[in-house]
Amino acid sequence: MSRDDRARLVRPMARDHHGIAASSAEDLLRRRVKAELRKRMRGLRKALPASACAQRSRLIIDRLAGLGPVAEARAVALFWPIEERHEVDLRALDAMLRARGARVAYPAVDPETRAMTFRFVDDTDAMKEQGYGFREPAQSEREAGPADLDAILVPALALDERGHRIGYGAGYYDRALPKFVPPAVSIGVAFDFQLIAEVPTTDGDVALAWIVTDTRTLAATS
Repeated sequence: MSRDDRARLVRPMARDHHGIAASSAEDLLRRRVKAELRKRMRGLRKALPASACAQRSRLIIDRLAGLGPVAEARAVALFWPIEERHEVDLRALDAMLRARGARVAYPAVDPETRAMTFRFVDDTDAMKEQGYGFREPAQSEREAGPADLDAILVPALALDERGHRIGYGAGYYDRALPKFVPPAVSIGVAFDFQLIAEVPTTDGDVALAWIVTDTRTLAATS
């Protein structure tokens, strides 16, 4: 056995953000494609004027308000927008949900374990940015249990009609969603130009049940 062969045997296997080994050439290629799509979509969204983001966000909210899993929900997990990244802004939906008596939760990342949970919030002004670019509930706010949420709205850089998404690459939603879905319904939210023909899938990815953009509402086909 040559020195190079021995080195390949003992070399640590690459792992993704889920801690899962990435062994095959096809898997590595998929990850490279996802990274390139992530970079491209961040650039496209960043180039969208803030006024266009606001207008498209309002159209998305109108669609979400009429979607059964949201319209009938008693408790919904939203996300606070990272405004400098021109994310979809759902803050008006927060007010609509509360006006009809629904509870609203937001993502919170544990500073020690880095696990993401959802915590119910009565006053969004009390939430603070904790280093991830978006406001988070305090760790003292009540954490949502596995059966407490009816719908979870998920941000995305890219989505396809099968419900597969590309996020920022940290895997927070992919690790958190299986704890809540089902019974909660997962809904991917993005601007329509972020809906692409196919998102490459890799181990640990979690598909969403619905996709909502400013022009389309789609039940995932997978």
